[in-house]
Amino acid sequence: MGNGIAQVAACAGYDVTMVDIEQAYVDRGIATIEKSLGKLVAKERMTQADADAARARISTAIDRQACADCDLVVEAVPEILALKQDIFSELDQICKPETILASNTSSISISTIAESTNRPSQVIGMHFMNPVPIMKLVEIINGKETSEATNTAVITAAATMGKTALSCNDAPGFVSNRILCPMLNEAILTLQEGVAEPEAIDGIMKLGMNHPIGPLALSDLIGLDTVLHIMNVLHEGMGDDKYAPAQLLIDMVEDGKLGRKTGQGFYTY
Repeated sequence: MGNGIAQVAACAGYDVTMVDIEQAYVDRGIATIEKSLGKLVAKERMTQADADAARARISTAIDRQACADCDLVVEAVPEILALKQDIFSELDQICKPETILASNTSSISISTIAESTNRPSQVIGMHFMNPVPIMKLVEIINGKETSEATNTAVITAAATMGKTALSCNDAPGFVSNRILCPMLNEAILTLQEGVAEPEAIDGIMKLGMNHPIGPLALSDLIGLDTVLHIMNVLHEGMGDDKYAPAQLLIDMVEDGKLGRKTGQGFYTY
């Protein structure tokens, strides 16, 4: 999601540095941004001049030292707590004292991430929705020590990016995934128990509940490994077996059937 966040920030007029661990990943991210900007121009949602200006605002790096002068850093790495803690600890040393450190995490505790820094009042969650250039919401998550000034600053930044920022307090799954992922898990249980086939489950939710995409197709889009991770966070954090992940979900992840990104999930891609 990092390239999407970089794109919307650049389109909003911010100078952006996009950092990844290998040049190949940076190049792939830039290619994705250029393709997305091209589509927006083709659909006449922005001019070629504006697209070129946005692209020109994005610089790249493979060293986090490039974040030293940034006012806001948004982390978008895999949902691995130890990885996020290491990165936030490093950023805490690299960045200037007033820099806000935000995480795009979909489920990991902001308060726990903040403990790896010496600036917990300036650590916050900015949970963008996927695909970032299209979806309007940014779920803002305040940790136990996040300051009001930090919250105000990231809401302003999100609004400048054309997003609607809605705040919540740190809790397992926050608001979005606390409500969404148990529904996805229930759809998987419905399939597991042979109640209906995937097309029927998704069709009933689309046509009957006016959902734009069915829960099984959405699980494939999100990534079944990510859905499983969030269910495990909810199960552990809430201490309630109603959040236990479906065995079918566990089995599919173990088999490497993760959805769109592997070409096979509840559907074949």
